[in-house]
Amino acid sequence: MTENNAEKSVSVVARTPSLTAQAIACVVTVPTFKRPEQLLNTLHSLASQATERPFAVIVMENEAEERAGANAAAPLFADETFNGLVIIAHKRGNCCAYNAGWETALKEFPNFRYLAVIDDDELASPHWLENLCSTAERFEADIVGGPQVPVFAKPAHERWATHPVFAPPYGETGTVPALFSSGNLLLSRGVLEAMPRPFLDLRFNFMGGGDSDFLSRASQKGFRLAWSAEAETQEIVPERRVERDWIRARALRNGVISTLVEKKKRSNQGFGKLRVFAKSLALLAASPFRGALGLATTGSASTAMYPVYVGLGRVMAEFGYANEQYREPEKN
Repeated sequence: MTENNAEKSVSVVARTPSLTAQAIACVVTVPTFKRPEQLLNTLHSLASQATERPFAVIVMENEAEERAGANAAAPLFADETFNGLVIIAHKRGNCCAYNAGWETALKEFPNFRYLAVIDDDELASPHWLENLCSTAERFEADIVGGPQVPVFAKPAHERWATHPVFAPPYGETGTVPALFSSGNLLLSRGVLEAMPRPFLDLRFNFMGGGDSDFLSRASQKGFRLAWSAEAETQEIVPERRVERDWIRARALRNGVISTLVEKKKRSNQGFGKLRVFAKSLALLAASPFRGALGLATTGSASTAMYPVYVGLGRVMAEFGYANEQYREPEKN
């Protein structure tokens, strides 16, 4: 992104007056869209971090007209309740917001070592940032993920906590072969400096999966991945997200993303696309058996159907299907 393009797509609306950019060791980026109250809760959880590492927060407002999140947060950065910047990412889309924040971090903070990401519907545990950083140092990892523990709107919804849509991919701290989400993530500065721009592929802007694709490409590039089971965030799950149609749409979307990411990964291999299609067909064929095993293990019909919908999504992606759940965020 050139300086001229950056000026057109990103603007700073608030900056902590006493911010000393050169002293910042970690930057925490928070994308937001039409969730001002939840954003403030996220920011207060960040202000309560137990760490000696100097850090700053960048809020990336992605609703450039009403700016509800920016309007709520900006005064609290100006009065030094929070430390950092509030920016407007004028180009709509999940990937545009992330790219704006990460580029701004590199531009504004010359000495930071780590960049963390948390979404505006999450609360960071008190040692969240320190646990991410210490895990990176302990395992000499370039990228660290952490669990997003679901907090449901009603106690009856707790049964969904082990569903594949909500359950974290790993349970123990250590190096891992792959990471899939940016909702709770730490990147070393070296990763950002080495990866091509834009960081997140804009083709995933309203579908999601730009983070999964980025992490896949970073892994291919040789960066070391780890998981910090102690670096928990709590993700607020509204009632809408335990409805059957939302769960089904998310499973189909996950299948689509899986195909698209794998196609990019194999783009330089002979018969790469054909191999991906063959794998998708095989996974779809095997999905009823995997579903039956899931039903026997958990007793949950929704869990049993998850691999079926993922397999369908993988095959449907071959014919141009794209489930853009973020196109209408109020329904997401």
